[in-house]
Amino acid sequence: MSDPASQRPIELYYWPTPNGWKISILLEEAGLPYETRYVNIGAGEQFAEDFLKIAPNNRMPAIIDPDGPGGQPISVFESGAILQYLARKVGRFYPADERARVEVDEWLFWQMGGVGPMAGQAHHFLQYAPEEVPYAKRRYADEVNRLYGVLNKRLEGRDYVAGEYSIADMAIWPWAQGWARQGQSEEDLAAIPHFSAWLERVGAREAVRRGKALGEEKRQNLSLKDDKAQQAILFGQRARK
Repeated sequence: MSDPASQRPIELYYWPTPNGWKISILLEEAGLPYETRYVNIGAGEQFAEDFLKIAPNNRMPAIIDPDGPGGQPISVFESGAILQYLARKVGRFYPADERARVEVDEWLFWQMGGVGPMAGQAHHFLQYAPEEVPYAKRRYADEVNRLYGVLNKRLEGRDYVAGEYSIADMAIWPWAQGWARQGQSEEDLAAIPHFSAWLERVGAREAVRRGKALGEEKRQNLSLKDDKAQQAILFGQRARK
């Protein structure tokens, strides 16, 4: 376990999106010092050579920890891997007990493999797709609804997803709080009250508020709905040699 006060700042390569918020929230919760390196995804900065050295999938977030294992710098990409790494580093939000850790991992990977991709596709087809695809809108909105129903059942009688507040909650909440733009209605939320209560409970944490507020003004300047150049950068990507 590391003492946050003794750490050199972690370099956070970031843009204010759900995956970026996961890491800014954990850094705020853990009290780790960090310096933000904005990666403007609308301008294509995720394809910069220096960024690709630490994030070969040309996606943010990524981090560089100058005080990595053995005292040597380490870079980490993929939000789930970053959450696990930082939580192990500080010895918080990720239990040491193996059974409890498996439980956190289950819900962390549930978010990575389910909620993130499905909510992302729902958001894309409902908000940004240049042509109407009714089947895609319905398919992804319905799958998001199903997933939030699964989470609602899990949260019955629980304050948090996997026992104590953990990186599983930090991974899921940034996506789940965007339910309105994922094809979910007020009536849908009323039908899953444990999910709704959890959204409020996690969102009320001061560190969560600070993490989500990081760079919010930059997000507001990303107007994908009308900006064809930004749409081409974000949605027209093909394999690059």
